[in-house]
Amino acid sequence: MDEHLQANQNLWDQWTLEHEKSPFYDLEGFRAGKDRLRSIELSELGDVAGKSLLHLQCHFGLDTLAWARRGATVTGVDLSEKSIALARSLSQELDIPARFYCTDIYQLPDS
Repeated sequence: MDEHLQANQNLWDQWTLEHEKSPFYDLEGFRAGKDRLRSIELSELGDVAGKSLLHLQCHFGLDTLAWARRGATVTGVDLSEKSIALARSLSQELDIPARFYCTDIYQLPDS
């Protein structure tokens, strides 16, 4: 991995630790079932039950998991190892089926 990409990954790893506790992301609310999707997203996409969704740069997967709660088959991708570890943990903890991959999106076809 080149040094710029590595620096970006390190930064997002650090931000994940901060964002996990941030009221903006409201992880506890999400765990309790709070829907974080916006009305424009819901109206534009409509019913996603049974559809496949690929979420690039998903961070720690809250929106990805929110779509899975609505019945989509979801896959999230992010460069941050800490983000993907948290996303996988949330998927398991909340029993929301989802796949998460840690990779540079430009490497995705080979991952």
